[in-house]
Amino acid sequence: MTRIPHLLPAAIAASLSLSACATAQESQAPSLAKRPVEGRFDVAPPAVVVAPPGPLPNDLAGRLARWESDAVEAQRAFAAERGVAAPLVSAAAGSGVSSEAWVVAQQAVSRLIAARAPLTGALAEIDRLYIDRSVEEAIDGLPDIYALRERLTDMVSAQDAVIEALEAQLPEQ
Repeated sequence: MTRIPHLLPAAIAASLSLSACATAQESQAPSLAKRPVEGRFDVAPPAVVVAPPGPLPNDLAGRLARWESDAVEAQRAFAAERGVAAPLVSAAAGSGVSSEAWVVAQQAVSRLIAARAPLTGALAEIDRLYIDRSVEEAIDGLPDIYALRERLTDMVSAQDAVIEALEAQLPEQ
């Protein structure tokens, strides 16, 4: 008999929930179909016309040309220093750390890194310009700025690979 009082609340709850379902089916519930008033807002939003970027302003064109010429000159200097550094690094590959050949090779790699300073400086300047113009939402000339930035980034990446390959040949301290 002690079990019947525990089952009684569960039986009452089940019968109430079933009766609620039956009354909902018997009554006329509103339809979920689309009402005529809802179609009024099925209108395409107006097209937003965004003007394409204009040409590069004159004051920036000169700066971009200077940065590009700096990068080309730095690339030439890097190639010349690479021609000097590569044989020195190869000669120092089997030598010990702090040996004469190792020190000479380290100095050659340092000169190689220094030769590319105008390129990395130009890339830093163009990054600053790109960010400043983006923040100011001054879009004129951004495609030109971005294209030069990509060229300079490619140059720096190629030089990084050369420097890493040369440094990998030298014994570490």
